[in-house]
Amino acid sequence: MKKQPDFNLLYDVAENQAGYFTAAQAREAGFTWERLSYYVTTGKFYRIQRGIYRLVQFPASPYEDLFVACLKTGPDAVISHDSALYLYRLSDVLPSEIHVIMPRTGSRRRKGIRLHTNRTSPDEVTRREGLPITSVARTIIDGIVSGLAEEQIRQAVRKAIRQGLVNKEELLSMAARYGGRVLHIIKNSLSEA
Repeated sequence: MKKQPDFNLLYDVAENQAGYFTAAQAREAGFTWERLSYYVTTGKFYRIQRGIYRLVQFPASPYEDLFVACLKTGPDAVISHDSALYLYRLSDVLPSEIHVIMPRTGSRRRKGIRLHTNRTSPDEVTRREGLPITSVARTIIDGIVSGLAEEQIRQAVRKAIRQGLVNKEELLSMAARYGGRVLHIIKNSLSEA
């Protein structure tokens, strides 16, 4: 016996993702490929890309590309590095690729997505604009580790502190985990903040 489509379940999933959902998530809610196609044709769902949809009740997000990247890479994906700096509005640099941290078990290459297989602890992940994203302190540290220009790091530190997104103690604590060059750059940046 086929499972009947559960719109409430699909809505609950999509609501936590700004209205976006994957074909796999729709299947879990009882939607076959044919049913998905039918609802796209009748205007209930928008097809964003292959395997990615949005409920029509939700407006398109200005960060649609970030949602798509997270959904493509899996349920544990987290926006990070330059993309997180951009989302926090702490950098003027528009990344050419979307940076995503995912578990080491995932090793799929995706066009336009820069995958990082670093570990994140629960205190290093938050949500912004409905997206899973590294915390401000972790984002700045990842920028240092990945070689972002020191001027960009100093700018991000100044803006983050001025906007109340992070405090000096949080940055120092996170930098102390890495030590060396990371701690040195954070201390220098904080002396200017």
